[in-house]
Amino acid sequence: MTLTGLVWRFGDEVDTDVLAPGIYMKGPLEELAIHCLESVEPSFAGSVQAGDIVVAGRNFGMGSSREQAAQVLKHLGVAAVIAPSFGGIFYRNAFNWGLPAIICASVDGIENGHRLELDLEGGTISNLDTGETMAADAIPGHLMGLIDAGGLVPYLEKKLK
Repeated sequence: MTLTGLVWRFGDEVDTDVLAPGIYMKGPLEELAIHCLESVEPSFAGSVQAGDIVVAGRNFGMGSSREQAAQVLKHLGVAAVIAPSFGGIFYRNAFNWGLPAIICASVDGIENGHRLELDLEGGTISNLDTGETMAADAIPGHLMGLIDAGGLVPYLEKKLK
């Protein structure tokens, strides 16, 4: 599977409370999504387009176990998240919502607004603006099954049918 999209670039240790602020957790998903990443990039939720790619530093999605942190990114149309490392629970929650979380040892040289092409199964990231190609961890087959199905629930529904 290959994805192409524009980059939204963030730094290290973006936590789940920045992705899904606790103060909005009791409201509907649409309200929560409006506030996704607003403390670090106020224009994100209103400007992100379907197919865009979030690229971040180390430990993206650290913090609490709230699954809404991955869910709001998927709801907003984010196609994938790339980082050198992820909070463990966020990483699994991302796949449970059908959102590829791609581990790339170094995201240096990827800037906001760059266009990337991602080969999820082959583990390559091509920067269409700079011509650079980077190696990333290929997504294992069992997790690709979740992505292909649109997340864990649709995967299980299909499997148990």
